[in-house]
Amino acid sequence: MNNYMLLIINKKLHYFNNNYNILEYTKSIEQYSIGSIIMKNILALTIFFLLFFCMVSSAEEIKTIRCATFNASMYRDLKGRLLEDLKNGNDKQIENVAEIIQRVNPDILLINEFDYYENNVAIDAFKRNYLEVSHNGSKAIHFNYIYHAQSNTGVDTGYDLNKNGILHEADDCFGFGQFEGQYAFALFSKYPIDHNNMRTFRKFLWKDMPNALIPYDYYTKEEVNILRLSSKNHVDVPIRIDEGIVFHILASHPTPPTFDGPEDRNGKRNYDEIRFFADYIDPNNNHYIYDDNGKKGGLTKDVFFIIMGDLNADPFDGDSIKGAVNQLLDKPMINQCVSYGSCTPSSLGGIEYSKSEYGSTAHKGNPAYDTASFAGGLRVDYVLPSANLTTIASGIFWPTQDDPLYRLVEYTDNGPASSDHHLVWIDIVMP
Repeated sequence: MNNYMLLIINKKLHYFNNNYNILEYTKSIEQYSIGSIIMKNILALTIFFLLFFCMVSSAEEIKTIRCATFNASMYRDLKGRLLEDLKNGNDKQIENVAEIIQRVNPDILLINEFDYYENNVAIDAFKRNYLEVSHNGSKAIHFNYIYHAQSNTGVDTGYDLNKNGILHEADDCFGFGQFEGQYAFALFSKYPIDHNNMRTFRKFLWKDMPNALIPYDYYTKEEVNILRLSSKNHVDVPIRIDEGIVFHILASHPTPPTFDGPEDRNGKRNYDEIRFFADYIDPNNNHYIYDDNGKKGGLTKDVFFIIMGDLNADPFDGDSIKGAVNQLLDKPMINQCVSYGSCTPSSLGGIEYSKSEYGSTAHKGNPAYDTASFAGGLRVDYVLPSANLTTIASGIFWPTQDDPLYRLVEYTDNGPASSDHHLVWIDIVMP
């Protein structure tokens, strides 16, 4: 029995414990071993296997949808370079990204940091030359429905936003970018995307958010009047899972809360970018919101939604403003089992990494929940379903060094084999 299986078993034990009151829930998973699991959870282990065998006969009746987010670092410093790498079909980093996706096999996938190209030419090349080609024995994966979101990155404002006396730099754009569309994001789905009812909020003005954290003493009045809230985009993408069942995928990629000065303009923007979807899902707070077509308001009560993306905020560590991501994690509309409970995505690789030369054992957060390798390890990537959706499994693709798949995430002085983030996934029961 390997460590990964032990982790899965212990998650199941926690699930039955939380739902059937078998044992007191234990948050820390850092001390997992065969002995401790058997000694501490012998009763729950027995019940788990009994329930497992009882459910085998009806397992086929349970349909799940696997949703995943992955900041895959599929950006390049020069416009056109990513498309070139995608068309060539032999880029090792992209091959590793594709293999990770194939091995997790999500039904709905958001990829952050995927440079934008019109007419889906980059997505089509990625599908054709990487996703739909087997890598090291992994099964090819097919997504029939795609969406590449336009981005504020690289769109020049005409103002000197970084106050260095030079115009038209990457840091003077609505979102940091060396060219228009750098660091954009793309959505892949095995289920139909309802493009006609999609909503985008790329042009929503930061000043139109009530009580926004705009540093007014830093920006000029003219700058405040044109600043957009979203550093890339905020989108509501309806996906038709079944007859009468629609999942609203709420995707974004808030700015990192760094690379600024004492005014903390990026930290404050990160906080409000996260707040946007916290308000959007709350009928009591979404009255001020308008989309790029002028339609007002947000989601109504009882709809199914999943918030996905690299939010660049950890609930305990890192440089984000305190409480930034908690605006979502603590929201009653969010499934709390995924926010902080036994359904929270985790990995053993994160624990191992925290004890390496690149990690940090001084962090307050549990490293099992970390999703990124930078800053010693942080939890910044999220898949957060609405409270009316049931999650039965979750994980982070972060193998330990003794796992044959570690080669896909290996981190060295030359950088990561695939990305400095790790794919996060959850399995949702069909409503």
